[in-house]
Amino acid sequence: MTTFVLATHNEGKKRELLTILGPVLGADTQVLTAAEAGVSDVAETGVTFTENALIKARAAAAATGHTAIADDSGISVDVLGGAPGIFSARWSGRHGDDRANLELLLAQLGDIAAEHRAAQFRCAAAAVTADGREFTAEGVMPGRLATEPKGENGFGYDPIFVPEGSELSAAEMTPEEKNSRSHRRFAFDALAAILADEPNL
Repeated sequence: MTTFVLATHNEGKKRELLTILGPVLGADTQVLTAAEAGVSDVAETGVTFTENALIKARAAAAATGHTAIADDSGISVDVLGGAPGIFSARWSGRHGDDRANLELLLAQLGDIAAEHRAAQFRCAAAAVTADGREFTAEGVMPGRLATEPKGENGFGYDPIFVPEGSELSAAEMTPEEKNSRSHRRFAFDALAAILADEPNL
């Protein structure tokens, strides 16, 4: 049996990624989260999403001896020069405080007109094999920022992000609607296509 490690402690992300990567991984595959594999969090010291995804995947592969898959993602706002970017999860100064991050971003854009509120969710996905091969892919979900939060689904900046072609925020969409167009979906679909041609993962 082949074992893969997803460099995340999030069970929800594990379920989402299994849906995308399942056809590549095959039936005779065991998939573990970092928590299940006993892998600790590592400092994300990269300056791009791709660098941080590779840092996490390399650490998990080195710790377990199995192919590791990781991602890093966030929101980039045009008028802020691409920020918060890699600092999305700690934009307010407290890592993982979704509400504080969202409220700070809204406050910073308080006087910005609708036509200048373009933003994108970005994701970099990475895989690192036990023998050191590295693969990366990226995905983008374009859209704009609303002026107030709407919706109860999703997490992070979803309540204020309106994907291109929609009038609903990402938090007003069903998980299926959001995932069909999400940055993470595009990134991992691309990574899955790359891995499909690789032997001995």
